[in-house]
Amino acid sequence: MPTKSNLYRAGIQASALAVLLFGAAAQAAEPLTLDVHRDANCGCCKKWVAHLQDNGFKVNDHVESDMVAVKQRLGVAPRLAACHTAVLDGKFVEGHVPAAQVRELHGRTDLLGIAVPGMPAGSPGMEVGGKQQAYQVIGLTPAGRDLVVAEYPAN
Repeated sequence: MPTKSNLYRAGIQASALAVLLFGAAAQAAEPLTLDVHRDANCGCCKKWVAHLQDNGFKVNDHVESDMVAVKQRLGVAPRLAACHTAVLDGKFVEGHVPAAQVRELHGRTDLLGIAVPGMPAGSPGMEVGGKQQAYQVIGLTPAGRDLVVAEYPAN
């Protein structure tokens, strides 16, 4: 038969577990925040921001006059360049990266950032007439190597 002290200890442990689980659930529910840097006249950039917001991200929108300087400061390699650059957890998100890969970048330590180079038709913010070019989401490793994170086929 359980003693009072064992029941008390079990109650304390259950309470502590409940606090931990509730805290983790509350953290998971908080939206991820991105700082998006873009040119004032870019319509596709605004559409990509809307894509992120529609997928639960909080976006701090920064209109820039010199995007080349922003990309250089954030370590975006020229081969990965696109029209806008975002920052998540200190890592860059370059171009029309789908929200799923942006979410996957959160917490990764093996990448400096991810990119969809260029402006492929059918990527988020570049939807045109239902057509999609094949494109890849490329990750940049700390060693400076490209790593394919996701592939999207043409339709």
